[in-house]
Amino acid sequence: MTSSTQASQVQDKLFSPLSLGAVELRNRLVMAPLTRIRAEEDGVPNEMMVQYYTQRASLGLIVTEGTFPVMEGRTWIGQPGLETAEQVAGWRRVTESVHAAGGKIVAQIMHGGRIGHELISGTGRVVAPSALAAPGEIRTPEGKAPHPVPHALSAEEVAQTIIDFTEASRNAIEAGFDGVQLHGANGYLLHEFTAPGSNARTDGYGGSPENRARLSVEVAASVSEAIGADRTGIRLSPQHNIQGALEEDHDDAMATYRSMAEGFAPLGLSHIDVLNADPASEIVQLIRLVSGAPLIANSGFGVQTTREEAVRLVEQDLAEAVGVGRSVIANPDLARRWELGLEENEPDPSTFYVGGERGYTDYPALQN
Repeated sequence: MTSSTQASQVQDKLFSPLSLGAVELRNRLVMAPLTRIRAEEDGVPNEMMVQYYTQRASLGLIVTEGTFPVMEGRTWIGQPGLETAEQVAGWRRVTESVHAAGGKIVAQIMHGGRIGHELISGTGRVVAPSALAAPGEIRTPEGKAPHPVPHALSAEEVAQTIIDFTEASRNAIEAGFDGVQLHGANGYLLHEFTAPGSNARTDGYGGSPENRARLSVEVAASVSEAIGADRTGIRLSPQHNIQGALEEDHDDAMATYRSMAEGFAPLGLSHIDVLNADPASEIVQLIRLVSGAPLIANSGFGVQTTREEAVRLVEQDLAEAVGVGRSVIANPDLARRWELGLEENEPDPSTFYVGGERGYTDYPALQN
């Protein structure tokens, strides 16, 4: 077999169809969940968001930006929600447009936990597994402020949180999404329970690796029962050590994520999206093997994922699909550019979080 034939087969695999549960992908490129904070003040997706997501419908799968299930879980000004009828209707306009363009899209359900502020949510408090403030500051309507000390959720409130994720997932299906991805990563609420650096509980949701993994498993199980496991995925970021959700003991992290993966295994999830600098690492492949779920690999924020990296991850069977962030922001037609080996637009980081169309819907696609 010639090297050119081998290269073609590799490329064909990256651009070959893939089933993630009930969701059929045209290729194995996934738009990573990207915070863009362009929704209306009430969390309703707008027409600019319809255009943004539809422009990227040629990717195998779009995962939306983190979308709050309840106002108390809202983290960012301009973040969309999936709580009210108006928010559901706004997302329905997005999903209908993406589907009309031949794309598939799932909603990422994100409760920010202690990464939030009462001035953003308007609910008077932020919540977390324990009354431990996150490090650093957060941008509020009145300017930057230290992260507040959160209210530690009671056992009854934890049970309500599971219901909140489940209801938001039902709303996502009502809005026309092909499925959901639960946000269990990056120091937000589910990850706050997982990480020993943010969880000082002594009840059944704290202490041991098994107890700290418990909430993510229970949320995934509840959502799977409500909308089908074949439409339910989850995002994890083991040992990413971000926003104070510290997992610095490797043995503890391995035990925690093994327990979590064992909890996911009987559910038959559609996918697990793992953010980690090394997708080939022991902990990432452990999660994949033990859970039995297809893996979307994402190498994280440190480097921009290249075409060569995506090809390698699929070629070496390190993942079923690859999540891509900044290149997707700058190239709405990234799938075509990568399949044909064409030049790419460069992303402009100064426009990532500022609102408006600039750096959002104005990146040019290639002309036929």
